[in-house]
Amino acid sequence: MEVQQFYYDNKIVKKFIYATMLWGIVGMSVGLLLAFMFMFPNLTDGISWLSFGRLRPLHTNAVIFAFVGNAIFAGVYYSTQRLLKARMFSDFLSNFNFWGWQLIIVAAAITLPLGYTTSKEYAELEWPIDIAIALVWVAFGVNLIGTMIKRRQRHLYVAIWFYVATFVTVAVLHIFNSLELPVNALKSYSVYAGVQDALVQWWYGHNAVAFFLTTPFLGLMYYFVPKAANRPIYSYRLSIVHFWSLIFIYIWAGPHHLLYSALPDWAQNLGVAFSVMLIAPSWGGMINGLLTLRGAWDKVRTSPTLKFMVVAITGYGMATFEGPMLSLKNVNAIAHFSDWIIAHVHVGALAWNGFLTFGMIYWLIPKMFKTRLASVGLANFHFWIGTLGIILYALPMYVAGFTQALMWKDFNPDGTLVYGNFLETVNEIMPMYWMRAIGGSMYIIGACVMVYNIVITIKSGQKVEDELAEAAPLTRVSKRRTVGETFHTWLERKPIQLTILATVAILIGGVIQIVPTILVKSNIPTITSVTPYTPLELEGRDLYIREGCVGCHSQMVRPFRSEVERYGEYAKAGEFVYDHPFLWGSKRTGPDLLRVGGKYSDNWHLNHMYDPQSTSSGSIMPSYSWLIRNEHDRSSVADKMRAMVSLGVPYTDEDIANAQQSMDEQASKIEKNLYSDPDFAENYEADKKYAKENGEAFVEMKNREIVAMIAYLQRLGTDIKIKGTEELLSENK
Repeated sequence: MEVQQFYYDNKIVKKFIYATMLWGIVGMSVGLLLAFMFMFPNLTDGISWLSFGRLRPLHTNAVIFAFVGNAIFAGVYYSTQRLLKARMFSDFLSNFNFWGWQLIIVAAAITLPLGYTTSKEYAELEWPIDIAIALVWVAFGVNLIGTMIKRRQRHLYVAIWFYVATFVTVAVLHIFNSLELPVNALKSYSVYAGVQDALVQWWYGHNAVAFFLTTPFLGLMYYFVPKAANRPIYSYRLSIVHFWSLIFIYIWAGPHHLLYSALPDWAQNLGVAFSVMLIAPSWGGMINGLLTLRGAWDKVRTSPTLKFMVVAITGYGMATFEGPMLSLKNVNAIAHFSDWIIAHVHVGALAWNGFLTFGMIYWLIPKMFKTRLASVGLANFHFWIGTLGIILYALPMYVAGFTQALMWKDFNPDGTLVYGNFLETVNEIMPMYWMRAIGGSMYIIGACVMVYNIVITIKSGQKVEDELAEAAPLTRVSKRRTVGETFHTWLERKPIQLTILATVAILIGGVIQIVPTILVKSNIPTITSVTPYTPLELEGRDLYIREGCVGCHSQMVRPFRSEVERYGEYAKAGEFVYDHPFLWGSKRTGPDLLRVGGKYSDNWHLNHMYDPQSTSSGSIMPSYSWLIRNEHDRSSVADKMRAMVSLGVPYTDEDIANAQQSMDEQASKIEKNLYSDPDFAENYEADKKYAKENGEAFVEMKNREIVAMIAYLQRLGTDIKIKGTEELLSENK
């Protein structure tokens, strides 16, 4: 039999491993800084690009797409070549994938702190970067499928199935969720509005977790766990059931992020039903991974790699049990908007993604550099301090979540809220935030120890960039199923058919959920009193998005007695028809703002932004003092309004032509209101006098960013007028 010699490309794997470690430390460090900001809200006082609202999306993007993303590529490029007995299809595409991905990460690291964001969870990057992501992702997919076609191994192993599903689904999710209308080079508006935008976003958001943080890592699990344990996967049949049921069911589950919201009930209920079903395939995969280690537990005790992998798979099992449980409406009513969700997310991220990545790196580096791990002791230290860090991170967040839910919903016998002041809840859970910061510190210390250990290991090894391999060429066989061959065995030697079937499986759920909500207008009832934002309010909303306010404040009052009592009338779908993008939020670090319009004076809002603790004693909100200082650039308001018209917002040509005059008039009214505070008037006049005496330019208050922000905040919720009881009684008579 003819045997061909060829070389595996180790260079690309090494590049992705180095990037994984670098961005892992960066992303975790930003997360740790954010954790300490809960105790020290003015830690970065006055520095706009280091504010909590701007750094939070940087942390999530760095951990998900930079740390985990590079780990995925490293594992996929290493395992794919060996599973298919072929070098990657194109060295150029491999390097384009690597450098393109790093440039995207750098672009995110620059734009997000500067406030260029769409505000959509896990999809905050603006439209030029979205296009770059699509191009790099397609290059990765072409390289993967091209390698499958030129392979020397007939049957495609289960890990490859998961890689294919990851490529196809992430491409579909990213493209549809990122459809936006550009206003300029770094500003765009989502083509969807309100309820539609929320559904598409969480169809993407949930399945970004499913198909970026889960399916590729399951593929890595199916390759690296058997390799590290030197044992075959427990059950081939279970892997088939696991794969197809998981990718089909997962895509339906997104609406469970929007329970009790303004999303139509039918969509919510579909999300709940399929989320509950998810536990079966998820635990099937966990069982398949853990039982692969049967008979190898002695090796687990001595191998740091296997220790990391066991905890990773266990963390996956915990997170995928908790996810379906959280999608039950009675549980979701308690957990949503609370720190319980933060605990749930980080069990998955720190244990499943983080520990499997660490285990993979500890196994790969000695193999690739033909050496031994420099220090097993340091690797074990990393394992134990990392595990303890996860526990100290997650448990306090569970306690904080339960505490928040119980306090938010607690009533006195007379029907009033026991804890009417939101800050009472915040003060109660501060010790939990301290414990989280300690747990996070331990986790990142472990990661730093790993980097040191890996660097020492690399220095002691050999530089093997192209690894020699040999295998027999793939002989041609009938395209049809042979006698006795099962359908799936036949499918495993047909990469194109496998890709097409995986695409169909993930599209069914998406089409059934998304299309009716977008195309059937009656699903989103309109409210005649809801009108478009004024030009100044539109500009203020963009500032709200820029500062990341949606990361801490929701705009979705659910139909619960406690929420209606605390915030006002529950949200209606028709209130959000002009919201591009939607801003319902997913966490209440601060109170809901849907009905905040008119609740406080303009002066209160100015003082609250300048020094939150001066208006709300005990607040952990940082100062946004630059909003008071900065002149507001309103030169692009006409372009923004024209973009909104293209998206269906009924601005007239006259509205657009008079936008500057409208803004000046509304801003002047707010400035006049601010003068009612003697302290403001005195300080403002003193600043004006100082500027004049020193020949400095002075920006009128009406032209500053804070005024636009106040205009937006004072508008929130005012389109809905709820008639009083006496008025309703008189009408009934």
